[in-house]
Amino acid sequence: MTWDPNHLNCAVQRTTSLGKVAEAPLEISSRAVEDQLKIRGHKRDADVFELFLSQKGLTEVIDLSRFKKLKYLWLHHNKLHGITFLTRNYCLAELYLNNNAIFDIEGLHCLPSLHILLLHHNELTNIDATVKELKGMLNLKTLSLYQNPLCQYNLYRLYIIYHLPGVELLDGNQVTEKERRSMITIFNHKKAHIVQSIAFGGKVDASWDPRSPFKQKPAQRVPSDFAFANNVDKTMFNDPEDAVFVRSMKRSAMAITSLNWDTVPTREEKYLEEKDIGPTQMLTVTLR
Repeated sequence: MTWDPNHLNCAVQRTTSLGKVAEAPLEISSRAVEDQLKIRGHKRDADVFELFLSQKGLTEVIDLSRFKKLKYLWLHHNKLHGITFLTRNYCLAELYLNNNAIFDIEGLHCLPSLHILLLHHNELTNIDATVKELKGMLNLKTLSLYQNPLCQYNLYRLYIIYHLPGVELLDGNQVTEKERRSMITIFNHKKAHIVQSIAFGGKVDASWDPRSPFKQKPAQRVPSDFAFANNVDKTMFNDPEDAVFVRSMKRSAMAITSLNWDTVPTREEKYLEEKDIGPTQMLTVTLR
């Protein structure tokens, strides 16, 4: 077998070609960043506050840690699979990553100033990993996750609200007080039990097991001469606190109205006209 130098040259060319293919995504990203800097007329990295990199067909993005004061970043409508390029952008406040192919958001916990995060229309499947990554963002107020596989989980919205209590706008809808009360009842039985017991004027049983909403005793037969109304719950409980908890979940609101005597002038004030006489006011207190 004879040695052919052309064969070696072809192998080198193929290796070089593969290297170029591997570097192509980062080269495209680098070129897109440089184009934006030229369009904006930025000559220093410290002057960059925003970058428009949407609809560039990007599959990877170069490390953007050089832009220390970057606050707004648009990367939507690309082909990204992950987020590993935002390691030291601590000033980033708004991040638009919707309409990509992202399946892992590891690295977002490094963005403590993030206020708006759009992640809808991606491939996020692990709701626990997603929540874990977002928990450290205390300033996060607006979040979108719809059109991700994780949205198919039961009680997805309440689960996100429970673990990210600072979020005020989720998937384009305002988080309501009713949803916050519901998520406590569903995901934190012990806290709901304590809140309801205190509101109803009862004592809290420290040994109560949060895994079981209440300790229900098997149905018992009551004496024949002990009559109940048909609309009364006949369930028997071992612990009175359990009965209080169940009853508190069914009771209706009660309003107490009284006169606000601070708005009523005294006889001397009427005589001396030291106080403007206006209409009296009523105070209403609503209890549940």
